This record gives sequence, structure tokens and C-alpha cells, in this order.
Amino acid sequence: MQLTERYIDFIQKNNLFSTKDRLLLAVSGGVDSVVLCELCRRAGFDFAIAHCNFKLRGADSDRDERFVEVLAKKFGVDFYITHFETAVIAKQEKKSIETAARDLRYAWFESIRGENGFAYIVTAHHAGDNIETMLMNFFRGTGIRGLRGMVPKNGRVVRPLLFARRNELEVFLEANELAFVSDHTNFEDDYTRNYFRNQVIPVVQKAFPQAEENLLRNIERFAGAEWLYNEAIDTYKKKLLEHKGAEVHIPVLKLLKLPALSTVLYEIISGYGFTAHQTEEVMALLQAETGKYVASATHRIIKNRKWLIIAPLATENALTILVEAGVDNIAYPGGKLTVAIMGEPVDISTDTSVAQLDAALIQFPLLLRKWKTGDYFYPLGMTKKKKLNRFLGDLKLSVPQKENTWVLEMDKKIIWVVGRRIDDRFKVTAKTKEIQLITSG
Repeated sequence: MQLTERYIDFIQKNNLFSTKDRLLLAVSGGVDSVVLCELCRRAGFDFAIAHCNFKLRGADSDRDERFVEVLAKKFGVDFYITHFETAVIAKQEKKSIETAARDLRYAWFESIRGENGFAYIVTAHHAGDNIETMLMNFFRGTGIRGLRGMVPKNGRVVRPLLFARRNELEVFLEANELAFVSDHTNFEDDYTRNYFRNQVIPVVQKAFPQAEENLLRNIERFAGAEWLYNEAIDTYKKKLLEHKGAEVHIPVLKLLKLPALSTVLYEIISGYGFTAHQTEEVMALLQAETGKYVASATHRIIKNRKWLIIAPLATENALTILVEAGVDNIAYPGGKLTVAIMGEPVDISTDTSVAQLDAALIQFPLLLRKWKTGDYFYPLGMTKKKKLNRFLGDLKLSVPQKENTWVLEMDKKIIWVVGRRIDDRFKVTAKTKEIQLITSG
């Protein structure tokens, strides 16, 4: 089967796109992307060409830009061009050149796609690229998801050349006398992918001549294994996760019974910005005391009694909020708390929106959360505990008022039913030297 026929067959088998779709081709001007353009033309697809000038190779970058522009004219298609000060941006954002360039180009491609009605962004990644990606992911420790390499279709990004080896593309290029530009940096080892391409894989092939063929077959096997793996993970998630608004609650006892605890736990927390290296920290929370937590850039995982709670850092949407020492203002769905310390005791306020507590008895962090069935506390003036459900009933609150009741908890003890009553065990006495003042509003 000729390359063009295999190309069309691969597209159809993987349901990548059709002749009805407008395609935006990411074209560098090298062998792979030039062949991609020619195959799209022969297969009758409607496409345009987009090129990024990353300004990393001086005159060569400008040469590539001019070449691709001429290529677009040859095919009679629209041409989109942009320029990036990639090195400057990478330094500002503290990223590698590779990462910065990748992020910049895909963000730009997506903007062009959306603004101009293209169905998909099409890249020229081939089988060799996929082998390199799989190996890099293996050494990065990305797990089974990384071992299946790149997929033919990922959202609006499609890769219709993943079936083809680099040498096949070169043979096609030469047979059809297609012009291309060569990037000399591909032969340098400054970038991770180049190092794997030029150093690692050739060394492996000396010991295992069929290494690339074997790795490609492994990629297929790993894709199947990942599907089975995800099915199992989804089953565990359905059993374990309780979604409450913007939060996820996970029972500790059920987690501890899992036969592959670290694996399942990582798959749960990775969706909230936590890394593989933080999995052990989260596992330690299972035996930790209430109030301990692990944070990602967007979420906290908080230990609260027999639960792990994944809560967003944006407290306006959270149902369980960590109140740490030194934080003066906390916004939450029920309003706002203001936290302060007062020196010498003053007259005790009768305003229920103000909690005056003995600061010596208060240990941070505190937990601010919605009340739940089974909660109890010792209402101010009482020496016996009272179920919170009964306390709220005695106040003759409406159903919405009861539902919107929050409590402030410390070490499994409710110290304040916010806006209603403090716990008698933490009240200000004649021995109090400092007052922990908390105001709701």
C-alpha cells in the first residue's frame, strides 16, 4: 500500500477528520511537515498552513518562515505567521526553551483555529516522534498514561502521521522531489528530545537492533493497557469519591483497604494539580490528625476526622476551609470571617456575630465547614453537650437558615457555631490573658 493510501486509511480508522473539515496544518518546513502538506493535497483535504518563528536560530528562522510562506502559495492555501521572543519568554516564565515553545505554539494554533473556523490543528508527528515521547515519559515517571505516547487525536489536535516511520517520509519526499528546509539544531543534543533521538535510541539499537519496532508494538499494547487501567480507576473513583459542591470527600477507611493505594490515590489527586511526588505526602495524611493538609497550586487536601477533603484554594466556592494562623480575612460561601487578637479582656459582647474565645485554648489551623448530622458542642452557659441539630431546631430557624449554618472546628471540637453560639469550653474567663476575636459578616 502506498503512503498516500496508508495515510487515508489511518485517518479513517482513527476517525480523525473528513474532507468536510477545514484543517490548520502546523508546518515548520522540515521533511515531516512538507510531506504532511503533500499528503493532504493528494487526499483532497481543505487546509491552511500556520508557521511559528521562534527567533531561536537567527537567519535560519527567517529563512524557514520565507520557505513556508512560499510553500503555502504553491498549494494555494491561506498562510498564518507569528513571531515569538521565545528565549525571553522562557526566562520570564522559568520554563525550558522546549516547554515555552510548545506552550506558545499550541496556544497560538488554538487561537487561529477558533477565530477562523478550522475543525482541527494537524501536526506532523510520526512514529519516531512517538517512540521518543514514550521513552522520555518513561524516564520522567509519568506512569502508564505516558507509556502509550502520543494519541492520534487529542481534542482538537490530530496527528495523522503516527503510523509512518521517518525513513518512509524521506523516501516519499525524494521520490516526489519535494523541497524542504533542514534545522541544524536537530543534530545537536541541547534539547531533551534531540538527546534521545541522537544518543539514547542509537545506543539501545546496538544491543537490540529491533528496538524501534518493539517499542512501537509496546505503544500499541500500552494503549490497550491504559484503557483497561482507566476502566478500573473509574470504578474505584465511583466507589470512593463523594462530590459536595466544589469539594470531593474521600473516606479514609475505604482508602486504607485498597490493594493498590498509592496508584489509585495518585490518579485521584493528579486531576487537582498534585504531582506524583506528593502522593506519599497525601498517604501520610491518612494517619495524620485533623487539620493537616497538602497543597497544590489550586487545591488543598485536608484531613478531617475520617475523611480526606479535596477543596479549592478559592474559598468562595469551598465547603471546607482551612483557617491558618496569621490569616486575617477568610471569604467563604456563607460570608466572611475576620480574625484578630485582643490584649487585655474587655466587656464580653452579646453580639452573636462575634466570637470571643480564650486565645490560650485556640490552636491553629481551624476548620471552617458546613454543619452535619451528628455534630455536637457545649453551648455557652451549658456543661452538657448538645446535638447541633437540636440546638438549631430550638432556635426555630428556617430550612434555608439551617442549611447555611457553618461551624468552626478545632481538633474535632466545634468552638463556634458561626453567628449563633460559641462553645462553653473556650469562653473567656477571669484567667484569660488574650482574646481570640473572630467576627462573621
